[in-house]
Amino acid sequence: MDFQLGMNAKAYYGTADTPLVNLVELTNVKDVNLSLDAGEADVTTRANSGWRATAATLKEASAEFEMVWKPSDTALAAIRDAYLNGTELAMCFLTDDKATTGAEGPRGNWTITNFSRSEPLEEGIVISVTAKLSKFEEWVEV
Repeated sequence: MDFQLGMNAKAYYGTADTPLVNLVELTNVKDVNLSLDAGEADVTTRANSGWRATAATLKEASAEFEMVWKPSDTALAAIRDAYLNGTELAMCFLTDDKATTGAEGPRGNWTITNFSRSEPLEEGIVISVTAKLSKFEEWVEV
């Protein structure tokens, strides 16, 4: 197959510094948007023939996703508690199951910076979550 469907991607979580093998799948997750960015440094010199030269500097990662409000969901409770207590969670966002060859994505400790609740009249309550990488462990390539 020359493409990957988003519905087959997986997100995992655990307590801070948990290795990938022990992370638990986040099953109550809707659309995930993983943003990977790098800062920029201007390294232009006169020798660059009038062209600006840019070098990548520090990288950053953030993940935005939604979860359906389920009071019995232990993953939702862990994310809520990490937000309320300002603690880190180990998280990994992969293109497929962690046991599938070819799955890849970032793993490390993440800080929850947004935990917003939407209560539409004719829909289920949804939590919007933003997680930002606070400790990079590895780029997983299964």
